[in-house]
Amino acid sequence: MSSKKAMRQAQKQAYARHRSNITKSRFELKKKFLTKKNEEKKIKTNFVD
Repeated sequence: MSSKKAMRQAQKQAYARHRSNITKSRFELKKKFLTKKNEEKKIKTNFVD
């Protein structure tokens, strides 16, 4: 494989890794936020009882 081709492939892989990291972190952030909201709802409903 020529060095140009190898560099292009490496850049593509790095960009794909970068995009998947963004997606994963966004999902984890959403998950944390949702679990926090659910816990708050549980606490509020316990006070009503």
